[in-house]
Amino acid sequence: MARWLSIFWLFLKINFLTTSGPASVGLLYKEAVGKLISEQDFVESVGFSSVLPGSDALQLAMFVGYSVGGLGGALAALLGSILPPTILMLLIVSLLQRLRGEAWVGNFVRGLAPAVAVLMVIVAWQVFRGEGGNTTWLTLLIAGLSLVALLLKAPAPLVLVGAGLLGIILFR
Repeated sequence: MARWLSIFWLFLKINFLTTSGPASVGLLYKEAVGKLISEQDFVESVGFSSVLPGSDALQLAMFVGYSVGGLGGALAALLGSILPPTILMLLIVSLLQRLRGEAWVGNFVRGLAPAVAVLMVIVAWQVFRGEGGNTTWLTLLIAGLSLVALLLKAPAPLVLVGAGLLGIILFR
């Protein structure tokens, strides 16, 4: 039980101190290698969690937790990993629900829309300007086909998958 509690505390601390999967891997390495798990086991667990679909950070947490404390360790690591973002999201949603009727919240969102649009334009400009030397007539072809598909009301996820498949075929 004490081992499971230490695993839970370790992953709770890591997920309160980091905001992303890659950052949490570095902190987990510092906190766990040599204390809970060998470096070789850690490297294997990072590799294993990277090939599975889903969140690498959660899979890594469960792998390390299981290696250290069995099924209970995996559950403790998982709980320690998902508790901080879950609590944070619940607090944010609760706050937004209370402020939902406030005029300034709607105005804030309306103010964000042009900024998001400009960011999208800048990214598009960088792609088509050829930063990285990737702009070719094939890039323009995929962009044109994507635009036509979107104008014909094709679902955006389907357009993205189609563009990716075209990229596989055309950029060999």
